[in-house]
Amino acid sequence: MVNELCDKRVFPIGLGTWGIGGGYWRRDESRDKEWVEAIRYALGKGINVVDTAEMYGDGHAEELVGRAIRESDREKLVIITKVWPNHLEPSKLKASAKASLRRLGVKHVDLLLIHWPNPSVPLKESVRAMEELIDEGTVYCIGVSNFEGELFEEAIYSVSKYEIEANEVLYNVLERRAERTVLPIAEKNGVKVIAYSPLAQGRVFADGRVKSLAERLGVTPTNLALAYLIPRAVPIPKAERKEHIDDIVRSANVTLPEWAFKEVSSWK
Repeated sequence: MVNELCDKRVFPIGLGTWGIGGGYWRRDESRDKEWVEAIRYALGKGINVVDTAEMYGDGHAEELVGRAIRESDREKLVIITKVWPNHLEPSKLKASAKASLRRLGVKHVDLLLIHWPNPSVPLKESVRAMEELIDEGTVYCIGVSNFEGELFEEAIYSVSKYEIEANEVLYNVLERRAERTVLPIAEKNGVKVIAYSPLAQGRVFADGRVKSLAERLGVTPTNLALAYLIPRAVPIPKAERKEHIDDIVRSANVTLPEWAFKEVSSWK
């Protein structure tokens, strides 16, 4: 189980915000109050990791996260945001990160990630700029997202002063490629793994294998899907309804028997 991110104790499950505040570089203010309330509700239930990105809602997701955390104890929260690949040239990366800070209304981001690789910008240059942001105190730790295999290893060895804290990747019971391409490297090098789309964008609720196994275990599909990930990653499901958030939080107390892990691992 991942107990810490950026030297802070974390709840085993975080909250993702993709789709909150809009979509792919598209702003949507139609449900702002509802979205802010959902984030605050999750925080009130003990979740203290919130993942967002400059691309989500063209920055509006960051604004909503900023509103939601305004009355919270900032030092107990781990706020993650991400820089889009066309902003990885050093000066653009720094400007992007600082724009995220303004939208979030915070003095620092706990974890800044490269959202996707960009082969046209040398990785070392981007990482060096991120390390300079740590020196400035505007970022506490750095990482990557959607990096696999040799590229993930390159990121780990590209640092000069600090370390790659985490790699955020697609990982769920139905899509377990990360178990081959990311987890072994992460575990060898002490890098945390953050799992996005941990509920397979809702497909776990329709998958017969998931439903059957969950029923045999006496848990919900959400509980099963998240409990499978918790020993090796921080899953960050997106949730808007209180009952969904409650189900997510309950998943932190579900421990799967070894045979259940083996059964999921056998799925093709």
